[in-house]
Amino acid sequence: MASASDALFRLPHDEFTAARNALALRLKKEGKTEESARVKAIAKPTATAWAVNQLYWRHPKDIERLVDLGEKVRKAQTSGQANLRDLLDERRKLLSELAGRAAAILREAGHGSSPDAMRRLTITLDSLASWGRTDGAPQAGRLTADLEPLGFDGLAALLGGKKIVPANVLPFRKAQPAEDPVVIQKRAREALKEAEKTLREAQREAERAQAAFEKATARAETVEKQKQEIDARHAQAKEEMRAAAIEAKKAAQAIVDAERMRERARAALE
Repeated sequence: MASASDALFRLPHDEFTAARNALALRLKKEGKTEESARVKAIAKPTATAWAVNQLYWRHPKDIERLVDLGEKVRKAQTSGQANLRDLLDERRKLLSELAGRAAAILREAGHGSSPDAMRRLTITLDSLASWGRTDGAPQAGRLTADLEPLGFDGLAALLGGKKIVPANVLPFRKAQPAEDPVVIQKRAREALKEAEKTLREAQREAERAQAAFEKATARAETVEKQKQEIDARHAQAKEEMRAAAIEAKKAAQAIVDAERMRERARAALE
């Protein structure tokens, strides 16, 4: 079963789920119910975790070298060896090179190698190096999630030779005895029921938001139309005002001209 499940992690990212389900079904038909349940419970790796897995399967010696350097750095830190800086430089250069290769694998598979993806790739590889070969360390090539930095407490514990619980520092879990399939199915049904409830609520909220948006849009269109009509009336009124001003000016000039004519006529009579 181990080799069969290992094969899952070598597959293209978009083929993982179908292959996992097919393997679980085959094992179940063979009467291997516990193995089937364990395979069925394997989560599909994130894209970046998948890329690190592919890096391991394609270049296992380079990943082993990174892990070896992590071990050497830890020993140098605890023993005060003089070559610590050289080891750190070598580890940093290899880490950068491997992160670049993993990013290329992401791009080849149609995934983006954004700055955030590069950050997660680098942290995962760095965490693999920091864990080294300590008990409970995550297994390169079989990651299902991005690893998190060990943090100060985790590093201090490793440097002190203490055993630490992986669950306290990263989302990786060491294989545990399989749960009862009935319990797993019950939990899955409950999760599905809760997810469907959440989806219905989200759909209702989306419908309310859409209705409010349409109402606001209609109101905005009405106000815009009214504004255009007001602007048109205002422009017309200004034009009429200018025309009226011209007519009033002409009328005033006509009065002045008429008064002058009257004065000339009176003068002629006298």
